[in-house]
Amino acid sequence: MIKIFKYLNKKEWTMIVFSLGLVVCQVWLDLKLPDFMNEITTLVETKGSQMSEIITQGGYMLLCAIGSLMTSFIVGYISAKVAAEFSMRIREMIYDKTVSFSMEELSKFSTASLITRSTNDITQIQTLIAMGLQAVVKAPILAVWAVAKIAGKNFTFTIATGCAVVFLLVIVFFMLFFSIPKSKKVQVLTDDLNRIVREHLTGIRVVRAYNAEEYQGKKFEKANTEVTNANTFVNRLTALMSPTMTFIMSMLTLSIYWLGAGLINHSAMSGKLPLFSDMVVFSSYAMQVIMAFMMLTMAFIMLPRASVAAKRIMEVLNTPVTIIDGTVTDSSADGRIEFKNVSFGYPDAEENVLNHITFTAEQGETVAVIGATGSGKSTLINLIPRFYDTTEGEVLVDGIDVRDYVQSALRNKIGYISQKAVMFSGTVSSNVSFGDNGSDRGGDVERSIETAQAMDFVKETGIDGHVSQGGSNLSGGQKQRLSIARAICRDPEILIFDDSFSALDYATDRALRDALSERAAKATKVIVAQRISTIRDADMILVLEDGAVVGQGTHDELMKTCDVYKEIALSQLSKEELENE
Repeated sequence: MIKIFKYLNKKEWTMIVFSLGLVVCQVWLDLKLPDFMNEITTLVETKGSQMSEIITQGGYMLLCAIGSLMTSFIVGYISAKVAAEFSMRIREMIYDKTVSFSMEELSKFSTASLITRSTNDITQIQTLIAMGLQAVVKAPILAVWAVAKIAGKNFTFTIATGCAVVFLLVIVFFMLFFSIPKSKKVQVLTDDLNRIVREHLTGIRVVRAYNAEEYQGKKFEKANTEVTNANTFVNRLTALMSPTMTFIMSMLTLSIYWLGAGLINHSAMSGKLPLFSDMVVFSSYAMQVIMAFMMLTMAFIMLPRASVAAKRIMEVLNTPVTIIDGTVTDSSADGRIEFKNVSFGYPDAEENVLNHITFTAEQGETVAVIGATGSGKSTLINLIPRFYDTTEGEVLVDGIDVRDYVQSALRNKIGYISQKAVMFSGTVSSNVSFGDNGSDRGGDVERSIETAQAMDFVKETGIDGHVSQGGSNLSGGQKQRLSIARAICRDPEILIFDDSFSALDYATDRALRDALSERAAKATKVIVAQRISTIRDADMILVLEDGAVVGQGTHDELMKTCDVYKEIALSQLSKEELENE
C-alpha cells in the first residue's frame, strides 16, 4: 500500500505537509472549545461575574469554531486536489505501461482486469487519499491530544472514557476481522463481472444466434449476485458503525453525567463547582476521543479495499517489460527480411512453437507461409514487428537485428494486417489513415481504398462514413479490405498479411493481389494464407508443420518436392484446376 505513494510528486508532498499543519491547527481549535466552555461554566456559577466576560468567552468559542471550519474546508480542498491529480497520473502510468507491454505481458492480465485496475481500483485509492488527510491523519492527533488533555483530571471520568474506548476497539476489531476478507474479494469479483458483461456485448450476435440469452443471463446473475452479496456484507458492517458510535457516545455522556451527579451530590459545597466544570469539560473531550476513533474506524474500513487496489495497480506498474527498445532509429529502406536459425517458445511452454527457421526475402518479393492450424504461421510473422522476441536465432530487417531497433522505427517500416480485422470507432478515413504514418497522407486514402478493392461499398457512405466500435456495422470482408487499405496507406517497406484474404471471394482476392502488385511493387510482402490460389504466385512459399519448415520454394517446385504442400493443394483444388490455374 505504502509503495504506491512513491509516485506522489514534490508539489503534492508539499501540499500534504501544509495540510498536516492545518490539521494540527484544526485539532488545537477543536480542543480549545471545551476550555472556553469550562470558563463559561465557571463564570455562570461564580457570583459577581459580568455578562461581558461570558460573551467574550463565547466569542472566543465562535472564533475557534469558524477557524476550525475554514481549516477543514482548506484541508478538504487540498486532499481532493492531491487525490484527483495523483489518480490522474497513476491512470496515465497504467495506460502507458499497458501500451508498452508485449504480447507476453498482456497475456498475464485479462482485458476486464486491466479496465478495472485503471478505473475502479484507482477510484479506491483516490477516495482513501481524499478521506485520509481528514480522517487517518486527524484522528490519531485528535485522540492523543484529547487523552492528554483529560489525563489526571478525574479518575472516575477517565475510567468511564477508557471503558468506552475499549468497547469501541473490540467492536472495530470484529468488524475489520469480517470485512477485510470480503473487501479483498470484491475487487476480484468486479473483474469477473466486467469480463462477463464485455463478453456478452462483444459476442451479442453469437448469443442471439444460439438463443443463449438465458444462459448468459444466468452467468451474469451469478457474478452480479456474488458482487452484490460481498458489497452488501461490507456496506452493512459500515452502516452499523454509525448507530454503534452514536450508542457509545450517548452511553458515555450518560455515564459521565450520572457519575458526575453522584460525585457532586456527595462532595462538599466548595468542591461542587470544580466537579461540575470537570464533568462538562470531560464530556466534551470524551466526545472528541470517540469521534477520533470513529474516523479511524471509517478509514480502516476503506483501507482493505484500497490496499488490495494498490496491490493490483502495483502489479501492473511493476511488471517488467520484456521488449526493450534498441538504439537504431533509421536504416536503409530496402525492406529485406532475413530469418537466421530462428526458434521461439512461449513463456512457460515445454516445447518451442518454431524450430530453426531460416529464409531470406529480398525487396519486392512475396513470401507466403502455409501450413495446418497450429503449425506456427502467425507466430512466425509476429516476430518481424517484434511482438515477441526470438528464443534463439535472429530476425533481421534491412540487415539489422529487430532487437536493435527503436520499436517505433521498426514498426514504421511495416504495414501489418492482423488475422482478425480491427476497426476503431470513427470514420472510414480515420481508420484508413490510422496512426502517425497515415495522418498526413490524406491524398493516399482514396487510392489505398481503391487498391484494397473497398471503393464499391465506401462509395455508399463516402470516406467520412461512420464506422462503429469494432466495425460492427461492416461485414467481415469489408473490415478486412479496410484493414488492408490501412496498411497500404502507410506506404511501408514491408507488408505483412496474417490470413487477411480469408473473408474475400476469389474474384476480389485476385483483383486485390493484382492491384497490390502494382501499388506496392517495391514492398516486401509476407502472406499467411490457407488458400493455394492466394499464394500460388508467390516468389517463395514456406510450408510449416509442427513449427518446422518442411518445404520451401515456388508453387511448382513444392508440388513436386513437398508432400505436405501437395496434400493441401489437392484438398482444395483438383489436378485439372491446378493445371488450368
